[in-house]
Amino acid sequence: MSDPTSNPKTKGASPVALEESVLQVERRDYPDLAPTNRPRSQAMEGFDDIYTDIVDYIIRCTHKIWDERDIGLIYTHYTHNCVLYGTTGTIYNREDVVRDTIQRLVSFPERRGMGTQVIWNGNDQDGFYTSHLVTGSGRHTQYGHLGQPTGRPFVSRTIADCMVHRNKIYREWVVADTMAIIQQLGLDPHHFAMRTAKAKFDAGLLSLDIGENRRFLGQTPPAEGADTSLAHNDVEAQTIEMLHEVFTKRMFGRIARDYAPNAQYHGPLMKELYGHAAIIHQHLGLIGSLPDASFEIQHVASNPCEEGGTKVAVRWIMEGHHLGYGILATLGDPTGKRVQVMGMSHYHWKDGKIVDEWNVYDELSLLTQVKLGQLADEANAGA
Repeated sequence: MSDPTSNPKTKGASPVALEESVLQVERRDYPDLAPTNRPRSQAMEGFDDIYTDIVDYIIRCTHKIWDERDIGLIYTHYTHNCVLYGTTGTIYNREDVVRDTIQRLVSFPERRGMGTQVIWNGNDQDGFYTSHLVTGSGRHTQYGHLGQPTGRPFVSRTIADCMVHRNKIYREWVVADTMAIIQQLGLDPHHFAMRTAKAKFDAGLLSLDIGENRRFLGQTPPAEGADTSLAHNDVEAQTIEMLHEVFTKRMFGRIARDYAPNAQYHGPLMKELYGHAAIIHQHLGLIGSLPDASFEIQHVASNPCEEGGTKVAVRWIMEGHHLGYGILATLGDPTGKRVQVMGMSHYHWKDGKIVDEWNVYDELSLLTQVKLGQLADEANAGA
């Protein structure tokens, strides 16, 4: 396994004079992340001349589309047949991405999205993969997809993973903590979950319970070792192994081994927690709500960090049934409904320990899935 700071990010890349290193987000103000006279620090064949590296591309085009409202840039930055996977549905073409972006901005004229970090791998020839953590803020001042304006402010986190080739995003996964926004605006999450579930039900979609989710086979215990084939280096492998121990084997004490004693957890619903006990309870509480849940990692990437250590991005899926009590309090008493959690996490490893974790999933999506299952039950009962 290679050293985590020597990931071959530019293997196969086109030649370019590299005068500076690829940008990092944490210590820089926006003008530094979208420079006007910076030479290219990375091979970017096929990308617009304005972009100096892949982090510049992600930060700058996101800012222009969402903050400056140049939504039409989607036509030059997404393929016509792009697929966007969200927590309540999938978009299969560029025009629907444009329409969805407009609808979300209608309600929040003051909305701003601050890039918190971009973790990436790849190159301009094979394509880049990026994981972009955004802290969004604004006020609900206009009538739109959330109904009558409340005038209240909100802050929420989103992580978007993008596959990018020659200036265009052709596949994207977006996990937005919509429940955090709903709660801060004082709105009823059950109303919005049922509205979304009813629209899907009326379109013929049902919650399909396919039974055992393959966390283990029959009466066998979970796999002893983690599959680290997705890892590019030692720190990514260590992250995968830690997640396997915690979420597949239910060895929550692993957190005390791999997290610094003063580690900070930045979680859904804008939770800010500190230390082993609080972090263990968050992860144990998620499994508490979904006791039979499986946990599968879909992608992992990492970058050395200017603050020291390495930052690792993980995209993951949990599947299980709402059979218990835990931190998913909005779901109420156990309903038995099958749900899927699409989540993304960023970890900062330093001196062999995790010092920060950013974790994003959307509890409103899970509530919607429960409502959809209940609508299907009612329909079957009346058949």
